[in-house]
Amino acid sequence: MTFSIPNAQAPLSLSRAGWLLAAAITLLTVWRLWTITHSGITLFVDEAYYWGWSQELAWGYFSKPPVVAAIIAATTGLFGHGLAGVKAGSLVLYPVTACLLFGLGRQLYGARVGLLAALAFLTLPITALLGLAISTDAPLLCCWTAALWLLHNALTHQRLKYWLLLGLVCGLGVLSKYTMAAFALSALVLLLGTNHGRRQLSYPGPWLAALTALVVMAPNLWWNWQNDFPTLRHTAEITHVGERVANTKGTNLLEFVAAQIGSLGPFLFAGLVGAIWHLKAAWRLPSDRLLLAGSLPLLLLVVGQAAAGRANANWAGPAFTAGTLLAVAWLCRSRWGQKLLVAGFIVNCSLMALLYHWPSVVALSGHTLTAKLDPFKRMKGWDTIAAQLAPIVQSHPQAYVAGDGRTFLAHSAYNLRDLPLRVAAWNPDGSHRDQYQITHSLPNQPGLDLIYLGAQPPAEMLERFAHSEHLTQVHAQTHPDFALHLDVWLLQNFKGYR
Repeated sequence: MTFSIPNAQAPLSLSRAGWLLAAAITLLTVWRLWTITHSGITLFVDEAYYWGWSQELAWGYFSKPPVVAAIIAATTGLFGHGLAGVKAGSLVLYPVTACLLFGLGRQLYGARVGLLAALAFLTLPITALLGLAISTDAPLLCCWTAALWLLHNALTHQRLKYWLLLGLVCGLGVLSKYTMAAFALSALVLLLGTNHGRRQLSYPGPWLAALTALVVMAPNLWWNWQNDFPTLRHTAEITHVGERVANTKGTNLLEFVAAQIGSLGPFLFAGLVGAIWHLKAAWRLPSDRLLLAGSLPLLLLVVGQAAAGRANANWAGPAFTAGTLLAVAWLCRSRWGQKLLVAGFIVNCSLMALLYHWPSVVALSGHTLTAKLDPFKRMKGWDTIAAQLAPIVQSHPQAYVAGDGRTFLAHSAYNLRDLPLRVAAWNPDGSHRDQYQITHSLPNQPGLDLIYLGAQPPAEMLERFAHSEHLTQVHAQTHPDFALHLDVWLLQNFKGYR
């Protein structure tokens, strides 16, 4: 039996394509919502951290720009502070990105290719995984795709409104995640790569777009300046700017490439590689050239980062939108390519089903789900821990709550949100090593009490309190081979930092 996409090059009406895409989005959104609410997961630590930011909106935060916090504030305002309310931004933005990809694909190649690309994006392994959690990638991918479409329209129609909208979207993208700044490289490659593009640089459009983006970014830059540039310094640290990272070159590069294959799925990745392999021929086609510029520079940039230091799999995430459309368009041009595309859909949908129903799959196989086999291990047990912490916090209503790292504080703040919890960071030297130290440092006021979550408090902390007591250890058995343990200490009568 053979598989193919019937009439892959044949026209498809916009209305039919739209209804098919709407049906797929509805089905996948309901499926993801069911997984979120029925798989036993809570928030990932970053989500809990961002939720805390959303309670005190600002133009910047320690490790990220402000858009993700604004999104969570909006969705929780509409849907409440439960899991679905916190994660709703992800459930909305990835489908919006798919719709943008459909619109761009329809304009470049026709409705059929646009629809297939949108469906392919919605079922990518990385979309299946990221779609269960709200992160900075959700608005970033949306802004990147919109910016690419606007850049195409600006170059095609040469209207100032497209350049201004491009600047606005790029600015919002940077306020989502600084990776969006790499879009400037994609735009330059496209502009400098053709005579028509180079002529555009003599007109005000590109420069107005850049100016608009800077205006949109300005509040975040001002916030960074006021707070000694914590976000920019954090970004430099995690990318090892100015460092050489020993013994990670080859291993991490291979891991990164493997992660990209896993993110797209093997068959779509093969389609993208095929298009890039025929780079010279693809560059002659305006549609392919746009997508190459929108994906290849960022991919090469992050590959270089992986070779020089370390790079996370999602750092090249924006390239997956243009890359998916390019791969689908390239595969649709031949019968064997269409077969690969069908195989890609089957494999990726199967991987998504396996991920979403993994506990059931393990149970049906007659095995026990262990921590090593559970991809959601780090998202379980925190609600149980919080239930045990609640009476302790209630019995010391005036005490601040501090912890050994942001994980304990973020999860505690979210899960105990109905209590008058006063989160604090131990910060004797006024450092800015995380968001809690920027906004929630323990006041230097003698007489305060502190509930400390973690192992034994540091000696320099203990000596600043008149009395310390180990209250209990809270516990959550999440798997037969793994449990969360959290020691709870009461420190009384703060003497002050000095």
